[in-house]
Amino acid sequence: MEPKVNPGEASPVGGAGEGRATGGGGPVRGGAGGEPGGPGSDLHLELSDGPGGRRGALMRALRDAVRTGRLAPGTRLPPYRTLAADLGLARNTVAEAYAELVAEGWLTARQGSGTRVADRAAPPDSGRPRRPTTPSRPRRPVHDLVQGTPDASAFPRTAWLASARRALTAAPHEAFGPGDPRGRTELRHAVAAYLARARGVRADPARIVVCSGFANALRLLGQVIDGTIAVESYGLGFHRSLLTAAGRTTFALPIDEHGAQVRELPGSGAAAALLTPAHQFPTGGPLHPARRAALIDWARAEGGVVLEDDYDGEFRYDRQPVGAVQGLDPDRVVYIGSVSKSLSPALRLGWMVLPGHLVDAVLELKGERESWASALEQLTLADFLASGSYDRHVRRMRRLYRRRRDRLVAALAERAPHVQVTGIAAGLHAVLGLPAGTERSVVQAAAWQGLAVEGLGLYRHGEATGVPGDGLVVGYGTPPEHAFAGALNALCEALPPPP
Repeated sequence: MEPKVNPGEASPVGGAGEGRATGGGGPVRGGAGGEPGGPGSDLHLELSDGPGGRRGALMRALRDAVRTGRLAPGTRLPPYRTLAADLGLARNTVAEAYAELVAEGWLTARQGSGTRVADRAAPPDSGRPRRPTTPSRPRRPVHDLVQGTPDASAFPRTAWLASARRALTAAPHEAFGPGDPRGRTELRHAVAAYLARARGVRADPARIVVCSGFANALRLLGQVIDGTIAVESYGLGFHRSLLTAAGRTTFALPIDEHGAQVRELPGSGAAAALLTPAHQFPTGGPLHPARRAALIDWARAEGGVVLEDDYDGEFRYDRQPVGAVQGLDPDRVVYIGSVSKSLSPALRLGWMVLPGHLVDAVLELKGERESWASALEQLTLADFLASGSYDRHVRRMRRLYRRRRDRLVAALAERAPHVQVTGIAAGLHAVLGLPAGTERSVVQAAAWQGLAVEGLGLYRHGEATGVPGDGLVVGYGTPPEHAFAGALNALCEALPPPP
């Protein structure tokens, strides 16, 4: 028989279908709806011999789980029928244990809400003096103008979901097996078609290898290419660190308003050169046509490889499209792209368009199975590209980012006309020139305004020469639309007054 409950009293049991519990190993696992201990969850309890028989053993196990914090306040317990069945106990035994723990204050029970750990049943203080705690990272600033990420609120959720549904419906059965290190053939063909049309890349799908983003590609290439690698004197230190970790030595190519000075390459002994030809990062501007030609001449004459980071190649505002260097010589250039800026870094999808002589080496290094890039997300991206949704999204974001860039330029013209703004013809960031020796103080002043922004010196190679000087790298892609005005105001407040 079920234990009787007096009228008006809450039953210490959950409703139908609330959850399951097992006597097996494992902590509490969240069930349907994402609530710990909610419907469909499992509960690990170890019953030990002792006074009170099986009911006493169950009560001790539940108290211990609450006392140690394994069952947090508010956690919903499985219905007593379910727990009884899984632990091999009588239903009355579990119901009586629940009722007694409710009476003791360990649990609470409300009609329709089930049985839960009481809020006041948190683990007691050990009595030992507590050490002052410090956060592992600073508090998130109020405003964010750090470069490198798109507006996360603008992700095309509806269109992406439609592509995901179509891709899942059409996916062959083998797509749910071990992943191919080359990447899904659907994505490689879609990427080849898009790059040929939009970026002037000569892309054979057989030479495309899917990766989990630019960093993943650089890790692989750093192990495949043997020798010193030339990099631009300003760029992401993270990328240089990846090459160093792969055992590669880097040296800096000076940059100016026309991009990297590639005349430094002949006779340097470099095996490869990592460049951002479409939009030099972070100073801005495309690589001059004459330097593009000289770059290819060097690669052909000395057997070098160009690693082309197509940074911001799709976001241009005041200039004609600049095609990829890879189109000049697919046998000497590795074209690397991703959706981190155009869609979201959360997707972790990118690609390498490789010269034929590097394909097998990269695949051997990746191994027999794809370890990082999800096959289902690859299929979704393939549909997103083939359906035209990607083009529509890029055009929409190009308009949005151009408006933000224009608002940035207008705000500076009104409130800080003495500050020079460069690198604004394309991309998701601008460079603000600062008086010599003021960069660090301006970054600190921005922090006082609750603004996260980075100084230009952060991107400088340790051996860089001919440096551009002090400046700020202002990313206008990150803030959501409603927060952009506040970020601009904080930036203007942090800038130094006219000389």
